[in-house]
Amino acid sequence: MACQFGTGDRMPDLTDSYWNGVSTEMDILLNLLLFAVGLVILYYGAESTLNGSVRIAEAFGVSKLVIGLTLVAYGTSAPELTLDVTAALRGSTDLAFGDLIGSNIANLGLILAVGALIRPMQVEMKLLSAEVPIMIATALMTWSLAADGVLDRQDGLAMLACLALVVGYSFRSVTSESAAVKSDIEEAGSSTTSLKWSVVLVIVGLAGLVLGAQLMVLGATSLARSLGVSELLIGMTIVAVGTSLPELATTIVAARKGEADIAVGNVIGSNIINLLGVLACVATISNVQIATSSLSFELPFVTLMSLLLVPMMIRGQRITRGEGVVLLLMYLGFLIAQGVMHGGEVVAHI
Repeated sequence: MACQFGTGDRMPDLTDSYWNGVSTEMDILLNLLLFAVGLVILYYGAESTLNGSVRIAEAFGVSKLVIGLTLVAYGTSAPELTLDVTAALRGSTDLAFGDLIGSNIANLGLILAVGALIRPMQVEMKLLSAEVPIMIATALMTWSLAADGVLDRQDGLAMLACLALVVGYSFRSVTSESAAVKSDIEEAGSSTTSLKWSVVLVIVGLAGLVLGAQLMVLGATSLARSLGVSELLIGMTIVAVGTSLPELATTIVAARKGEADIAVGNVIGSNIINLLGVLACVATISNVQIATSSLSFELPFVTLMSLLLVPMMIRGQRITRGEGVVLLLMYLGFLIAQGVMHGGEVVAHI
């Protein structure tokens, strides 16, 4: 039976749906390509950063732990800084807040876990006596300041003041230990490494980390936004993992090479910088409205994971593969909880 169309009716244009489908597929392929290219750049950036950092530690007589806590940690936090300050300037503070809290959770539950699964990581007592308590205090401070439902400029300035104290402490640690470490390194004959080349390696590596993470986040967020989910959810999951990829890449490379000090120091240092530095800058630029779910779940969760490191590190002064599995399962539980809490957004969009 022939189909009848009135004079006012428009025949369905099959070419429109065809080209729309082609366009969608091309967008997906382009985003996947951006993600893949970013991944390659990220890996080699991590290699360059790690190699240069180790050589700088040797040249200046600074332990690899301190280098991980400072130089590498600040460098791998660059993606969070660039993305979240830009987001704040554009008024997307939900995205910035979600990214930073999500990144800290990913650093502990994903990155440390992966490093421990590759090779159990020895932990220096210095971390347990200073940096881990600072990280826990930072999480508690953020939770406390956010309890009134907003992080404003005063909160941001207070956090930056605390960061200045932490930086001062780190500088004192570098200067106090350098003489002893330097003598050991000179006895080993490893101080002949070219310092200039090491600095170049770190600069190029950090640039690769930032560029690679930007490309990966761009590809991932473009796919996620097509689902119509909130900026907070995107920040807590896709963007958080994306901006934590420099830490992940550095940790994987460090674990494979047996540089546990750099791997663990990088994660602890990054978590401190993300809150006291990057989140503080975001709050100084624009007030950050804190969702009820963040106060009741995400902020308590990142604090709990920070506290959980203490018994793990005290027991044998190492993070074992079994403990890595525990951290990874906690992170997977966090992602599932995010899906349950925000899944309605996707359903509503569909």
